[in-house]
Amino acid sequence: MSSGARHLPLALLRTARPRQWVKNTLVVAAPAAAGELDSVSTVLRLVVVFALFTTAASAVYLINDARDADADRAHPVKCRRPVAAGDVPVPLAYATGTALAATAVIGAAVLCNAMTSALLTAYLSVQLAYCIWLKHVLVVDMAVVTTGFLMRAMIGGVALGIPLSRWFLITTGFGALFMVAAKRYSEAVQMAGAEAGRGATRALLNEYTTGYLRFVWQLAAGVAVLGYCLWALESGGVADSALLPWRQLSVIAFILAVLRYAVFADRGAAGAPEDVVLRDRALAVIGLVWAAMYALAVADL
Repeated sequence: MSSGARHLPLALLRTARPRQWVKNTLVVAAPAAAGELDSVSTVLRLVVVFALFTTAASAVYLINDARDADADRAHPVKCRRPVAAGDVPVPLAYATGTALAATAVIGAAVLCNAMTSALLTAYLSVQLAYCIWLKHVLVVDMAVVTTGFLMRAMIGGVALGIPLSRWFLITTGFGALFMVAAKRYSEAVQMAGAEAGRGATRALLNEYTTGYLRFVWQLAAGVAVLGYCLWALESGGVADSALLPWRQLSVIAFILAVLRYAVFADRGAAGAPEDVVLRDRALAVIGLVWAAMYALAVADL
C-alpha cells in the first residue's frame, strides 16, 4: 500500500474539519434551555443528533473544498487543505461528501423523526447553496452562516419534540449573528490596507466596511442581550424551594460573556469563534458560572 493510500483516511478526516465539530454541541441548547437533560435516554438521543449533524456538516466541508480546490491552491493558507494539496482527489471528496449527506438525512429519519430529517435536509440545501452562490451575496452570506448556527440550536429540540421558545430563537439567532459579524469584522480589520490579501482571502470583504460590520455585531449583541433578559424575566416566579432567582441572575453572567467576547471583536481578534471560546480562560469561567446558575434554576434549588 502506498503512503498516499495510507494517509488518505486521515486526509479525509482533516477535510471534515474536526476542530469545527465543537460548534455542533449547540444541539443540546434547546433541551438544556427547557430543562430536559435529566435522563440517560435524552443524553443518548442527543449524542445521536450530534453525530448526525456532524456528518451533515462534514459533507458540506468536503463538497465545498472539492468545488473550491482550484481557488484554494492560489491561497497562501488554504492551499494546505487536503483537497487543494492533492492529498484527497476531487472526485473522492465529492463522492464522500454526497455519501455523508445521504447518511445524515436517512439516519435522522430512521433514528429520530421526519422533522429532524427535514431540518438536516434544509441545512444541507442552504449550506450547499452558500458554497455555490450565496457566499458571494452581500449581507445574505452572514444570514446564511447565522442560520447554520440557529439550525444547530434548533435540531436538539426538534429531535426530542421540545417546543422552541420565541425568546430562545431570538437570543440564539442574534447571538450567532453577533459572532458571525465579529468574525467578518476581525477579518476586515486584519486585512485593512492590504488589498491583495483582501482579494485573496474573501472577495466579498471588499464590499463591507469595518464601520458597517461593527454596527452589525453591536446591534446583534444588543438584541441578543435584550432577548435573553426578556426570556429570563418572563419565565415565571421563583419556586419556594429555590434559594435565589437563579434564572434572572443568570442575566448577569450572560451579559458579562457578551461583553468579554466583544473585547476580542473590538480588537479584531474574533476571527475564529471556537478559538476565542476555548482559549480565553475568563470567558470559560463566565460560561461555567452561567451554566451553574442555569442548572440551579432548572433544578429549583
